[in-house]
Amino acid sequence: MGIELLTAVLLGCILIFFALGAQVGLALGGIAMLIGYMTWGDGIFNVIPTTLESTFFSFILLAIPLYIYMGQLLTKSGIGDAMFNFSQMLIGKVRGSLAISVIGVCSMIGAMVGIIGAGIMTSGSIALRPMLERGYNKRLALGVIMAGGGLGILIPPSIPMIMFAASTQNSVGRMFLGAMVPALLTVALMVIYVVVSCKLNPERAPLDKDTDVPVLEGKEKFRIARDGLFSMLLIVVVLGSIITGIATPTESGAIGVVGAILLAIVFKRFKVDMFLQSGFQTGMLVSVAMWIIFGASVFSNFHLLMGVQSMVAGFTNSLDLPPIMIIIMFQLIMLLLGFIIDEFIIVLMCAPLFTPIAVSLGYDPIWFGVLMIINILIAVQTPPYGFALFYLKGIAPPGIGMSEIYKSVTPFILLNLTVLILCMVFPEIVLWLPNLVMGGM
Repeated sequence: MGIELLTAVLLGCILIFFALGAQVGLALGGIAMLIGYMTWGDGIFNVIPTTLESTFFSFILLAIPLYIYMGQLLTKSGIGDAMFNFSQMLIGKVRGSLAISVIGVCSMIGAMVGIIGAGIMTSGSIALRPMLERGYNKRLALGVIMAGGGLGILIPPSIPMIMFAASTQNSVGRMFLGAMVPALLTVALMVIYVVVSCKLNPERAPLDKDTDVPVLEGKEKFRIARDGLFSMLLIVVVLGSIITGIATPTESGAIGVVGAILLAIVFKRFKVDMFLQSGFQTGMLVSVAMWIIFGASVFSNFHLLMGVQSMVAGFTNSLDLPPIMIIIMFQLIMLLLGFIIDEFIIVLMCAPLFTPIAVSLGYDPIWFGVLMIINILIAVQTPPYGFALFYLKGIAPPGIGMSEIYKSVTPFILLNLTVLILCMVFPEIVLWLPNLVMGGM
């Protein structure tokens, strides 16, 4: 079977299994094993132990459960609420201040959780009700939660970035630094959009001096400021330990977990039930994530061994297109994939396939990796089939239909697309900070 026909069969089987609702990791791994056995025979089973060793025994990937655990501890202990309240207290009584707080804090909560779906659900559970109670437009409220919670994969520490670095043998620290400026640019554009839209249409964010910002006593202000500052400081310490080389990504994840537990104890938020729930939720998320990683890695490794990388390289050379057009083509492919699969699988399937080709065309792998993350962020939120839309539907008030959700996320998708285009046209947006801090490669 030729590699072209094999690729068509593999992709066709994936679409069929996904349409039937099969479990993603098992479907990908099972398809690879079945087609591999039919084409290779018993030799295909050698892929399983090598893939198992490279995924489940990877020191870098060990950071995934640690970051998820840190995020669960911070959110379930109520420290995530403290960050939200501190941000709102700083911004004060301006129109749209609550929406601005939601964008900033939900972005950080999304980063702590590290997964788009968990980021949106966690952010929504904290921020949606206060916005609706204070009279905010439903579309604006839903849109900023999607934008903030989803943006977590672009703000370090990001689990998809760790997976990209592990699958392409690149520096996690450089990936984190490369994403910082695009992430800050995205947040800035979203804040500008909220301010301008609320200025043009004040009904979107009523300014009620009695309810928009609660009146706080001195002791309460101090407590909110203390909890918010220390929780943000913990994230700075986690990132700083990686960037400065003091700790590996895995070790910094352990620092984050210990720090989250200490903050909960010091601020008298630690409860045994909270501790157990955080561990249980982390276990569920990690088990699902690792099955997906394993199944997608088996699929990807089999496809690579069959020569798909040479096929794609040959195909792109035969098109005789400028290198940037090849990069755009890769972006479009990942955008289409985002309609049917989540961020983990896109990274594991596309990163080892597309990144070497991008490097051979003269592009920096960190630049391409950040483009991939932004593209995934856009893909999973794009109507009508972006899977993150259904997470948003799950937290939406009764009576909110999918058409209204589509309208709520559209402005923020356009902002993300603007950042993606800027990063493609001006690569220094991505490369300036890692080159400044860690030197050129």
